[in-house]
Amino acid sequence: MSETETTGASYAAAGVDIEAGDRAVELMKEWVKKTQRPEVLGGLGGFAGLFDASALKRYERPLLASATDGVGTKVDIARQMGVYDTIGHDLVAMVMDDIVVCGAEPLFMTDYICVGKVHPERVAAVVKGIAEGCVLAGCALVGGETAEHPGLLGPDDFDVAGAGTGVVEADRLLGADRIRAGDVVIAMASSGLHSNGYSLVRHVLFDRAGMRLEQRVEEFGRTLGEELLEPTRIYSLDCLALTRTAEVHAFSHITGGGLAANLARVIPDGLHAAVDRSTWTPGAVFDLVGTAGRVERLELEKTLNMGVGMMAVVPAESVDVALTTLADRGVDAWVAGEITERGEHPTGATLTGDYAA
Repeated sequence: MSETETTGASYAAAGVDIEAGDRAVELMKEWVKKTQRPEVLGGLGGFAGLFDASALKRYERPLLASATDGVGTKVDIARQMGVYDTIGHDLVAMVMDDIVVCGAEPLFMTDYICVGKVHPERVAAVVKGIAEGCVLAGCALVGGETAEHPGLLGPDDFDVAGAGTGVVEADRLLGADRIRAGDVVIAMASSGLHSNGYSLVRHVLFDRAGMRLEQRVEEFGRTLGEELLEPTRIYSLDCLALTRTAEVHAFSHITGGGLAANLARVIPDGLHAAVDRSTWTPGAVFDLVGTAGRVERLELEKTLNMGVGMMAVVPAESVDVALTTLADRGVDAWVAGEITERGEHPTGATLTGDYAA
């Protein structure tokens, strides 16, 4: 009989290292502290995060907005690159930019990190990215969970997910019921691929084109891996600023499904959004994916954001102040289309013309 069979079983022998988990918590505490808002009670380590809801008394009819998301197979790029401090930034963007679409102010967020083996420094780096993202979104990180799953995940494998909550005054709720014919669609530039479509991107660039993460791509001015790990832009505070300076009828976060499908989610029956491709030029990474995989334009547009990460629908008289506000905040934005009566078009959104060279 082997020594393993003669000694008692233990959690550690099964592959779960509690001490490493405790070490990870200690390392992440300083980053979580940077996200705190006045409404947050207690510190890291409790069974639940506490948020003082009396802060909502200033609202006449507060509506809570909630969202949850992950970052998909982009985590595999981070794993291969050994870079763990940006993927959390992506997570915050995916959650909080969904919440701000209805006009809600992000309040707080929780995270879930699942690993094959706890490497304290790696886990802390992921949380560092989440915390930095929360600061950019204006929300607090009130808690989370790190789970070790030996036998299900490899020692270096991991995944992340998060959930967030925001609040909006009921009479300031944004959405389809505010949109009218004659409204203008404003596009806000993405920082790159963001966090959608990576299964297609990885298949095209690695499996079909045989490219390598460490390969330098002149069009990017950096390596392929660095381009693919570019963090998702967080628009939350930019969108909130826009609602304070201009009349906004709706926002649309351009994620999985692409620009037309996501914009269509806020277009009411009887109206149509026509977006003109000629108003912008998608970044080089989109051209590379299309060319390397011979991916048809329609398939690219159904999968990737094509250079637009957020859209705002505003009345025509608010366009100038909206563009000025976004420019002052460093957001590249432009008029990309308009809302019309449906006519011969179905309700929803379509892309017209060709991308600018």
